[in-house]
Amino acid sequence: MSKHLVSPNLTIGRSERETLLGQIGKIIWFTGLSGSGKSTLANALEIELHKQGKHTFLLDGDIVRQGLNADLGFSDEDRTENIRRIAHTAKLMMDAGLIVICAFISPFQKERDLARQLGGKHFLEIYLSTPLQVCAERDTKGLYQKANTGQLKNLSGMGSQYEAPINPELIIDTSTLSIDESIEVILKRI
Repeated sequence: MSKHLVSPNLTIGRSERETLLGQIGKIIWFTGLSGSGKSTLANALEIELHKQGKHTFLLDGDIVRQGLNADLGFSDEDRTENIRRIAHTAKLMMDAGLIVICAFISPFQKERDLARQLGGKHFLEIYLSTPLQVCAERDTKGLYQKANTGQLKNLSGMGSQYEAPINPELIIDTSTLSIDESIEVILKRI
């Protein structure tokens, strides 16, 4: 950050926005391999919170890479920058009083730690520990097939490293829990 930047004193802050919305802003961060169920659970959680009258926003990896992060590839450096941008975007949205649901592989602990730091006590990390074999069997995007044939060399968990979270608030294996059971577990922690 430039030494010449100074944060402005804004009259309307996070607490005023949260009061207006009647909720506490949060970041709910899903992490796990491709096919582990991140987008599916994030979408189901947003539906449930919407039914409860909560103000939410879902940030999903494929959507963010079509716009905000369209200039990034899948090298380790680009993956790091992808999550850095997303973490800061989620923080801004949380400061607006929203419950921000993030669904990203986010393969590196360091970047998840940054997201946690930005979210503070209102950050909830959910690790989808679904086994690689189950994720590969689902292969909703054909990524594992491409990795197996050498067309994709840096798939997280195969050709590129995935660092499992050290201390997530929740660990869910979607091969043993249904979507409804998983959402029930998550709602108890929000």
